[in-house]
Amino acid sequence: MSDYRVIDPATGVSEAPHPTASAEDIECALSAAVDAFHAWRRTALAERRDLLRRVADLHEERAPELAAVMAREMGKPVRSGRGEIGLCAEIYRYYADHAEEFLADEALPQQDGSTALLRTAPLGPLLGVMPWNYPYYQVARFAAPNLLLGNVILLKHAPQCPESALRTAEMFADAGLMRGGYTNLFADNDQTAAIIADPRVQGVSLTGSERAGAAVAETAGRHLKKVVLELGGSDPFVVLDTDDLDGLVAEAVVGRMGNCGQACNAAKRFVVLAEVYDAFVERFAAAVAEIRVGDPLDETTMMGPLSSLAARDQVAAQVADALAKGAVARTGGGIVPGPGAYFQPTVLTGVVPGMRAWDEEIFGPVAVVHRAADLAEAVRIANDSPYGLSASVHASDPADALALVDLLDAGMVYVNQSPSTAADLPFGGIKRSGYGRELGRLGLLEFANRKLVKVRK
Repeated sequence: MSDYRVIDPATGVSEAPHPTASAEDIECALSAAVDAFHAWRRTALAERRDLLRRVADLHEERAPELAAVMAREMGKPVRSGRGEIGLCAEIYRYYADHAEEFLADEALPQQDGSTALLRTAPLGPLLGVMPWNYPYYQVARFAAPNLLLGNVILLKHAPQCPESALRTAEMFADAGLMRGGYTNLFADNDQTAAIIADPRVQGVSLTGSERAGAAVAETAGRHLKKVVLELGGSDPFVVLDTDDLDGLVAEAVVGRMGNCGQACNAAKRFVVLAEVYDAFVERFAAAVAEIRVGDPLDETTMMGPLSSLAARDQVAAQVADALAKGAVARTGGGIVPGPGAYFQPTVLTGVVPGMRAWDEEIFGPVAVVHRAADLAEAVRIANDSPYGLSASVHASDPADALALVDLLDAGMVYVNQSPSTAADLPFGGIKRSGYGRELGRLGLLEFANRKLVKVRK
C-alpha cells in the first residue's frame, strides 16, 4: 500500500492514497530527465529566466488553493501558508532577476598574458528529497537556482504531502517547462536509493532528518555523487540584555512558535543571562499562553496542529520526560484534549543534561529557557548541541552581540532578530545540521560545474 496520502492532522480524516511509482515510471522519468537536460542546458538563458518568472506568477495566482492544501496535509494555518507561497514567488523571481549576473563568466588574471576564465555550467539531472514542513518553499529553494543553471529536477516529496507535490509539478508544466524538466516521483525509500545510485543522476539534495540524511549521504558517497544536506537544528536564542523587553519577547514568540515550532532553524533553546532571566521568562510564558490554537482553515488561527499524531506524541514524550525529571512547565506542557494532533504551546525551565529536552531537537511548539550566569556559560550552553544550523544573539548594544558571533558554532548567526530565511541569503549549517548551502548565489553554485577555460595568447 502506498504511503503517499493526505491525513488531515486537524481531524484525523484520511484521504485516498496515491499509487507509488512503478519501476517503469521511474525508468521513464530518468530517461525523460536525460533528454530534457540535453535540451534545457542549451535553452537560452533568457528563456530559462522567463520560465522562473511565470512559475512565480503561478504561485501568487494560486496562493489560496495552495495554502488550503497545506492546511489539510500538515496543519499550517492558511494565513501562514499564503506567506510561504509569497516567499516562493520571491525566490523564483530572485534567481530570474540575477540570471545574467550569477552566470556570467569570471575572468582570472594571468601573469603570462593569456586568457582564463571560470564558466558556470550545469551538471545534469538532480534528485531532490523534500520534507513536509514547508511543502512549497523547500522545493523552490532547490529547483529555482538549478533550473536557471540548466540542470533538471527529479523530486521525491514527503509522503504526507502528495497534493502539494502534484500542484508544484503542475505549475512547472503550466509555465511551459519541457517534459522531463521537473518530474514528481512518488518513490519509496528503496526506489530513492536506486535513483541516487543511477549514473544518470548527478547529485542529490535532501532536507530532513539526520537518519534520512545519513542514508542518502551513504548511498551518494558509494556512487561519488555530490550531496547537499539540510538536517535538524536546536538553535540557541542568546539574550544578553534588553532595553525593550516587550519587543524581545515578541521576537522570541515568533522565532519559536512559527509553523507550530516545526522549523529546522526555529529558536528552540533560549539562553538568557541571569540579570534579565526572571523578567524574560515571566513575560515570555505569558505571551506564549495567549497563542490561539485552532482550525488551520480559520483565518484567525495563529497555530494549527502538529503535522501528525506521531509528531505530536513525540513532542509529548519529550516534554513528559523533562517534567518527570524535574523541569517546570511555565505554560502548557500537554496534549490539547479532543481530536487532532494539537499540543499546547509550552515554555519549559529547569531543563538539564540527561533530559530528552536537553539532548534532542524538539520539533514542535516547545521553548526551553536556560539561565546563564555569565557570557562564558551562555556560549557553553549555546554550543552544547550536536547541531549547528543557526543562532541569534540579542543585546541593547549590537556591538555586544557581535562580539559573540565568532564564538557560536552555527552556519548562520542573526543579531537582534530571530533566525529567518530570504531568497538572497545563503542557508545552511555545520555539525549534524548538514553541509552545503541553499539560496543566494551560493545556492546556485552547489550543483554547478565551475569549468576552467584557458586560451593561449
